[in-house]
Amino acid sequence: MTSAFHFDSLVWDWPIAIYLFLIGISAGLVTLAILLRRYHPEEGASNSRVMLTTLFVAPTSVMLGLVILIFHLTRPWTFWKLMFHYSFTSVMSMGVMLFQVYMLVLVVWLALIFRDDVAALQQRWLPKLAVIPRLLQRLLPLLRPIETVMLVLAVLLGAYTGFLLSALKSYPMLNNPLLPVLFLFSGISSGIAVALLVAAFGPKGHLHSQEVHFMHRLETPVVWLEIFLLAAFFIGLWLGDDGKLRALSAALGGGFWSWWFWLGVVGCGLIMPLLLKALGWGKAHFHILLISGASLCGVLLLRYFILYAGQMTVA
Repeated sequence: MTSAFHFDSLVWDWPIAIYLFLIGISAGLVTLAILLRRYHPEEGASNSRVMLTTLFVAPTSVMLGLVILIFHLTRPWTFWKLMFHYSFTSVMSMGVMLFQVYMLVLVVWLALIFRDDVAALQQRWLPKLAVIPRLLQRLLPLLRPIETVMLVLAVLLGAYTGFLLSALKSYPMLNNPLLPVLFLFSGISSGIAVALLVAAFGPKGHLHSQEVHFMHRLETPVVWLEIFLLAAFFIGLWLGDDGKLRALSAALGGGFWSWWFWLGVVGCGLIMPLLLKALGWGKAHFHILLISGASLCGVLLLRYFILYAGQMTVA
């Protein structure tokens, strides 16, 4: 039966949208944390709400996303082959390589920042394994370059989620060079939203700290960048060939996915946060819940929209 979620040209379905959403949160949080440490070093210490959120959410969201991806495959138990057999002509294989390097550097970077906590855990659970604190102490002078590499990897990972879809060359809407950049900035937007929610509702949450002000200053320009990239994305389709024009008409010419985009992605995810911020909202717990919740919802709906509407039209 043909419907908005089930049609003949569909290759990837809803688990991929959730996978893209989770990976974007991880990349966005890491990018946010490093920017905070660069512009406000005193606020980016191990007791920072942003750093604590990054510590728990960034690795977890990547691992959860990979689990969803693995079990969504036709033969999930063969996924391990991708972990060791690399192909530089395969987008999926390149992504596996990126995930491996990203997770390795992420663990080292977080361990260096939370080195006192790592040492305390080592003393409690592995008292005879003193090599870990000594190793971290030797790596400490390299924290700045490691952090730079981590930022590059986070940006690459955030953009990779768009490259993964743009590799589907037979779909005119997905084969778009702006998709990686759009997914990168929407991922940063989701990272900011998650960090603000933790700052508001997590233990010892504080809405008037320097790091919260930093996130508030960053979130509005990021949303405007998303709007610009979305406009450029659809203008590119409008100025493209017949296949891109058909893709544009199928996506925004009316019907289920057109309403999904205008009400969900634009209305809930972009206009509502901007409007509430313009009205002076964002300084109370309920305001943070509404604005950040709407932003997160919009980012997730954008992934669904791009994935499904992008597969409706075949070249």
